[in-house]
Amino acid sequence: MNRIDDGGTSRAHHRPIQRAGREVSDPAAPRPPLHRNTSTREGFHSDRHSSERLTNSRPPDFRGSEVTALRRVAITGLGSVAPGGIGVKEYWELLTAGRSATRTISFFDPSPFRSQVAAECDFDPASAGLTPQEIRRLDRAAQFAVVSTREALADSGLHVGGLDPGRIGTSIGSAVGCTTSLEREYVVVSDGGRKWHVDHEYAVPELYRHFVPNTMAAEVAWVAGAEGPAAVVSTGCTSGLDALGHAVELIREGSADVMVAGATEAPISPITSACFDAIHATTPHNDEPERACRPFDRTRGGLVLGEGAAIMVLEEWESARKRGAHIYAEIAGFAARCNAYHMTGLKPDGREMAEAIDAALHEARLSPQSIGYINAHGSGTKMNDRHETGAFKRSLGAHAHDVPISSVKSMIGHSLGAIGSLEIVACALAIEHGVLPPTANLHTPDPELDLDYIPLTAREQQADVVLSVGSGFGGFQSAMLLTRPGARS
Repeated sequence: MNRIDDGGTSRAHHRPIQRAGREVSDPAAPRPPLHRNTSTREGFHSDRHSSERLTNSRPPDFRGSEVTALRRVAITGLGSVAPGGIGVKEYWELLTAGRSATRTISFFDPSPFRSQVAAECDFDPASAGLTPQEIRRLDRAAQFAVVSTREALADSGLHVGGLDPGRIGTSIGSAVGCTTSLEREYVVVSDGGRKWHVDHEYAVPELYRHFVPNTMAAEVAWVAGAEGPAAVVSTGCTSGLDALGHAVELIREGSADVMVAGATEAPISPITSACFDAIHATTPHNDEPERACRPFDRTRGGLVLGEGAAIMVLEEWESARKRGAHIYAEIAGFAARCNAYHMTGLKPDGREMAEAIDAALHEARLSPQSIGYINAHGSGTKMNDRHETGAFKRSLGAHAHDVPISSVKSMIGHSLGAIGSLEIVACALAIEHGVLPPTANLHTPDPELDLDYIPLTAREQQADVVLSVGSGFGGFQSAMLLTRPGARS
């Protein structure tokens, strides 16, 4: 077995599923979208930055590919369940305070494990508005998704009942699905693992829902009344970014007008702890739980598991604008890559992440110099921190030293498939409020890491273009660009 004793995490590529067609009752008369924007994507401008910084005067070489005139995508609704706060307001307050939500694991006895800390959600399903029937039938991760979806829909102000349900889709990311429920049920039906043949009569009727990860997308679709395209994206730690990327593509190509998209995860369980202990990916810093996750710090020792969900309402830009929706940000570019190298190892030069960043910039028609803030993967492993620092320098050149960078995982842990979507919510709020979240626990800089990682304290600074990156086991690398509303003409 290959071990990553420094706790390196990687991430793999999986280009989101392409669904160019859509089912209609009359194939000869395809149903048009509610509002189609056929204009080409125009230049980028800002009242805060010079035109030189926001003009893609020399786009990256993307092997001859062409950017076609595609529909634009707006984020109009946010919902979240996160460690330290249920709801977007509480989540943002935690991040801007630079407060860590990590603590000693309370869900089970963690003493047998190398890493005994996690970022748990203080989540009471009844208080969060779930019915007794929903509490009984839904896995914890699905509960997170339902609560976040309801918040996002309410926040968007979108009256879904007045829309064609076939034009509303869902795209939900998850790395491990309903693992915690399956583990719990196995203990019951196998009499604590003592029975080789399990007795189905002891299984709960909801066992099938816990077995298949598409349950989470189905539950979100039911809440949203979405009868359009639906998918679960599972690409490890980049699932949250890739699920959003898939949703963006569906809107851009005209297969949907509204997507309820994001990710959810509730992985804190003995089996998950054992998996990450086995490869030494999680931190052994158990004595001070709130300081256990230390991205970019010289004393960092690995990642901290977390849990949570983030769901967003994405709309075709012109439709959102015409109905007077509040737009948090535009998703301007997305790309994913795989290093085809190692299940847990990363190349130190960051080439594959840099290629994802370059491709996202090309798709958005933005220059590297336009980026005003980077939400780093920032898992707190030595390998990852070196890898993405190298990637930023490779893609942004000298500008990498001028861009503020931070890791919200230092405060909410690494919720595997959900973290990418939680980080996009943070990016959208950073654009909205002109405040950049800090990297908590960064007290001792690592000489190898010489960029601006916003240590300890949030920074008041407007960013018109924000980059968020993800990295996961299997070599998966994803990059997404958000832009401030009004910055793009």
